[in-house]
Amino acid sequence: RRKKLVVSFKLSYYNEYKSYLRFTMATLMERNENSKAIARPGFGQAGRDINLTTNFFRLKYKSTVTVYQYDIEIEPDCPKYLRRKLIHEFSQKNKANLFKNGLPVYDGNKNIYSSIKLPVGNEPSSIEVVLPEGSDNRERKFVIKIKYAATIDLSCLDQVLNGKGYGDVPQEAIVAIDVVIRHFPSLRYVVAGRSIYPPGQGGQHSLGSVLELWKGAYTSARAAQGSLMLNIDESHTAFYHAQPVMDFMAKTLKWREMRSDVSLRDSDKVMMKKHLKMLKVTVRHQNQRRVYRVLDLTDKPASKLSFDVDGRQMSVTQYFQKQYGYQLRYPNLPCLWMSPKEKRTYIPMEVCDIVEGQRCVRKLTSDEVRTMIRATAKKPHLRKQGIDEQFKFLNLDQDPYLKQFNINVERQQVSVRGKVLPAPSVGYAQQQSVQAQNGVWDSRGKRFFNPAPIKNWAVLMFPPQNVCRSNDVKAFCDALIKFGSQSGMQISQPSFVKYLREHEIENVCREILQKSNGQVDLVYCILPRDSGRVYPMIKKVFENQNAVATQCMEMRNLKPVKPQTIGNILQKINTKVGGTNNIAVDITSIPLFKQPVIVFGADNAPPAQGEGNKPAVAALVASMDKFACKYATNISVQDTDGRRMHSPIIEALQEMVKQMLIQFYQRVKTKPQRIIFYRDGVSEGQHYHVMLHEVAAIQKACASLEKDYCPPITFIIAQKRHHTRLFVQNQRDGDRSGNVPAGTVVDNTITSPHLYDFYLNSHAGIQGTNKPAKYTVLRDDNRMPPDMLYRLTYALCHVYARCTRSVSNPAPTYYAKLATERARAHLNSGMWDSENSSSASSEAERQHNVNEILRDISPNDKIKHKMYWI
Repeated sequence: RRKKLVVSFKLSYYNEYKSYLRFTMATLMERNENSKAIARPGFGQAGRDINLTTNFFRLKYKSTVTVYQYDIEIEPDCPKYLRRKLIHEFSQKNKANLFKNGLPVYDGNKNIYSSIKLPVGNEPSSIEVVLPEGSDNRERKFVIKIKYAATIDLSCLDQVLNGKGYGDVPQEAIVAIDVVIRHFPSLRYVVAGRSIYPPGQGGQHSLGSVLELWKGAYTSARAAQGSLMLNIDESHTAFYHAQPVMDFMAKTLKWREMRSDVSLRDSDKVMMKKHLKMLKVTVRHQNQRRVYRVLDLTDKPASKLSFDVDGRQMSVTQYFQKQYGYQLRYPNLPCLWMSPKEKRTYIPMEVCDIVEGQRCVRKLTSDEVRTMIRATAKKPHLRKQGIDEQFKFLNLDQDPYLKQFNINVERQQVSVRGKVLPAPSVGYAQQQSVQAQNGVWDSRGKRFFNPAPIKNWAVLMFPPQNVCRSNDVKAFCDALIKFGSQSGMQISQPSFVKYLREHEIENVCREILQKSNGQVDLVYCILPRDSGRVYPMIKKVFENQNAVATQCMEMRNLKPVKPQTIGNILQKINTKVGGTNNIAVDITSIPLFKQPVIVFGADNAPPAQGEGNKPAVAALVASMDKFACKYATNISVQDTDGRRMHSPIIEALQEMVKQMLIQFYQRVKTKPQRIIFYRDGVSEGQHYHVMLHEVAAIQKACASLEKDYCPPITFIIAQKRHHTRLFVQNQRDGDRSGNVPAGTVVDNTITSPHLYDFYLNSHAGIQGTNKPAKYTVLRDDNRMPPDMLYRLTYALCHVYARCTRSVSNPAPTYYAKLATERARAHLNSGMWDSENSSSASSEAERQHNVNEILRDISPNDKIKHKMYWI
């Protein structure tokens, strides 16, 4: 009887297990069916072979190792810059009893990983830790609560990498290994994002008066085909100079001298708040060098800012004189309001110094960006050497934590086999064509494929007449007309020429429209060198409000007249007024394009660091011809509600796609039968989430126009924010700059073991080391063979209207980025007030603000179908 019960129980358990397996497999299949996240259909065969080296290093680990993950909570809240020091102290003090003489690693946030199972359960255990005296001579006490979170079996990762397992790569295993690799360097060096920088680089590479350039190492563990790899790259970031706050302020505000009665204007105060907020400073008026974090600036100066001391009011100036015997030299300046705000700690600027090793998170100025590019641009062979130097700097061979987890990193950069695609033909008028040579072609003697006439246009000069002489303007206009004629454009003499100032733009616009009866093809504007305020106002008044195309040029390009400059300007002008410069002949020969195809490019740009509660701006561009050369634009705005991480999804995509499909039908007189969608601005961790929602939005947009209208969709993520570099093994295979040649494709070895991704270097090297674009195909209803997709993507890199060169991303993704940048320029110069926005209490109020902003920055309906942002 007992045997029968046992058999019965086993049968019951077996049946339940079979049901569970069926349910699990059905769920996985349903998920795969719904998401359409496709596997790689094969590898590319077209093109000539090329042997390459990459900045990937093979990672070896023991699949028998088990990693244990533990959650930690720190009370009271510990400043981020102290957390690693605190957890290191915690692990050292409890090494024998808690960690069993093992070496745990910390991710800098809330997770600890150990190769040894700790005597900790699901309920948190509390342990007190005392952080020894540091630079501020203070001893701090914390309570760390630790509890078990998960067990990570590395054998599952091994099976997936070798094609023996099911499902996606176990990201928790990749994350754990990544933390192990970064832990030891993070204890010794400055951590900024995913990069590590050795301290003491101050003064080596200045980016201007207040910033300096630091060089470090970027690391990332990556799942590749058949193995795990470590991506290592040189990393460069702007850090603040270690300097007195007074020097920092004088340089930022460009003061030549600083008198004792100096004070800050409201605009100066706003700028200093923006630059100083959240910076760490030390103080000089005490024996101990305490570290504070700046939260704000006080509204009142030190001489008028008072507080209670033993029952009577005393100003900060008086307090410093009495308490420290220090007479303030600049009593009319505000004080720094230190964190936490409730403690009301006010310290005069003149006794504070900025701490070394603080990364600049604000957007860099154009001059700072130029200096950084010049300093970091390295020829490929020097970049490759620099990567090997960073490998040595990380000292992975001597890392005790890697040894604890049985992880080894090979010293040699990985070799891969690439293919160089045939260059497409570029088509011009009268069936003329020219073959691109390594991403460059000569358009001299060729007429634009579709030249647009300019009959009525105006020229506006913003520099004064004694600087921008009328004779020089006349000579430039004549050259524009002459070279335009050679390109097939019929350009008349300008019908309106005027000098003006910034405040006259609206009146002059009305005057131009009145004299031309509203028929203006173009307004050409000559700007002074410092045109940061004038440029967005021109675009807003003429393009957004009055649907008039504009072309701006700095005064320095006025003379001498250079044919190359004129040629580049004509390409932009012809595109803006509705013409087409050239086509990629190969696109029309792709079998997919035998039916009407619409090509989309999309980007979703979040507010930059330091832009407060400004909304995110999304742009969608869509091709409006059979050559995928002309594009229309749609803009949307999304409220971020002050969130640090904004949603990557374009929330209004359904309506935006719908409007584009309608425009395509109106222009081409037929519905698109296929959709190609290139999506920019998505990080790897967001791929599945974005694809799932945005493909559904595209399908709903199609269905809203016609019940059974469901064209096949190919959805591709295009990325440039990665750290993969490709180097030729034989210098004869490289281009003139030493970079891999344009058209180089890599779809093996370093690519994903389960996703359909590839790298394409589509442009010629100009300066520095090229970065190939990475493409991940998440859905392909059109079932394009790899060679067809590579060929299409490469061809789209040859129709960028600004130049006669192929570019690093397909034209539609570039255009979407240009459209978002134009919208953000209007946003920065327009009505948006982040302070007022943050006070909007309800969702309805915030949505009202967003709708107002959208109306303010969107292009005029009459110009949406033109490429006004080119």
